[in-house]
Amino acid sequence: MPRVQLVFPGDFCAEAFPIRASDNPEVSRACVAKPISTIVCSECADAHTYHGEYESLNKDRFSQFSESSESLSVSMHCSNHSPRGILIHPVEDLMSRSFAHTLASSAIFMLFPLFAQAQALSFSVGTATAAPGQKQTGYLEVPAGVDAATNIPVIVINGEKRGPVLALVSGAHGTEYTSIIALEKLIDLLNPSQIAGTVILVPLVNIQSFEQKVPHVNPIDNKSMNRFYPGKADGTQTERASFLITKQVVDRCDYLIDYHGGDLDESLRPYAYWAPTGKESQDRISKAMVLAFGLDHIIIWRDRPADLGATRYLDNTSTARGKPSIVVEAGYAGIVETDEVALLVDGTFSTMRALKMLSGDPRPIENPVWLDRVVDVMSDGPGIWYPLVKRGTYVQEGMKIGFVTDYFGKLILEARAPVSGVILHINAVPSLKKGDNIADIAAIAAHAP
Repeated sequence: MPRVQLVFPGDFCAEAFPIRASDNPEVSRACVAKPISTIVCSECADAHTYHGEYESLNKDRFSQFSESSESLSVSMHCSNHSPRGILIHPVEDLMSRSFAHTLASSAIFMLFPLFAQAQALSFSVGTATAAPGQKQTGYLEVPAGVDAATNIPVIVINGEKRGPVLALVSGAHGTEYTSIIALEKLIDLLNPSQIAGTVILVPLVNIQSFEQKVPHVNPIDNKSMNRFYPGKADGTQTERASFLITKQVVDRCDYLIDYHGGDLDESLRPYAYWAPTGKESQDRISKAMVLAFGLDHIIIWRDRPADLGATRYLDNTSTARGKPSIVVEAGYAGIVETDEVALLVDGTFSTMRALKMLSGDPRPIENPVWLDRVVDVMSDGPGIWYPLVKRGTYVQEGMKIGFVTDYFGKLILEARAPVSGVILHINAVPSLKKGDNIADIAAIAAHAP
């Protein structure tokens, strides 16, 4: 694996580098052929592409390297500046080149911004590469491992104006259809000429679940595709896909929205999750995002895995890396209702306005119902389920919400609310087995955050 030094062209924008000179004495402005740091290329994705991190600067942003016979090239970006191209040469080459060759290289560096800028302004995720003002499609190519390979669709919408990078992801559970259809609509509705920044859109993570109509899990390895982040490069398909999404989507974005909804067996009312971190700036932005999205019930999700190596959920993987993120849910029991699709589409536009990625003012929800904990009601055995309440019903602790009989009609369970609150979702089908979720009930928060 080559060890390389970064070399900036003469007019490189110092602000595009996320660590300022005051933070590290090695970083300096616009100096031709001045090495400022070392980097170790890692995680070779294919024969000509590497993903790496700036170790000596503790850099956690994604950089993409394209190998050539003479050098490597890299594009960098921050939330306020478009990517700029720079060349990097192997350390051993820098040491061995003659002074004359160095002068020639310096001349190339002086000319480089003129011919590199058009290419460097493009934004790539997986096989999708979009120049400013373009919308391009491609795939996150999950390689084969202990089980089969898979390709996850990805769309890059690169705005004509500079701005942040927003990731929109749905379909971790492939039969949560409303959220998937909402993002499919956004592919067409989002116009790069109207966007400041870049949108990474991943409409369907769990292809096999969708195609085989299998709820909750990836049928290839029987794992939920929203429980194994940040993933493993050598794991099962779900873990490898989670690893690739972490590297290609989470590490590339500034903000993230994760879309879910009621699965085939879940009758769900719309709601959102907001996860405070204790970091004032990050929490202020993520709270503004969830309010701008406009769903009127919001769960305050405080109990979150803190270990960066075991973040579990997609949004938590992004949040733990300092990127404001939210979760939104709408749709129920495999039914795609126009008004619930519209909730997710309109909420996305409003959130993008709050982030200044679209013109106009957001339409935040003014008085949402804040929920502070969610309690599961579980089945303790197989049987036939008969609900007595609907999604969105407010219940008192001890209230009967349904019952279960055996296959001869004999009552075997009366399901009662363990807390007072709102039915977020309730089992939508008669089938039950031991350990199945009967209902989720959220308690009302004592006060708004």
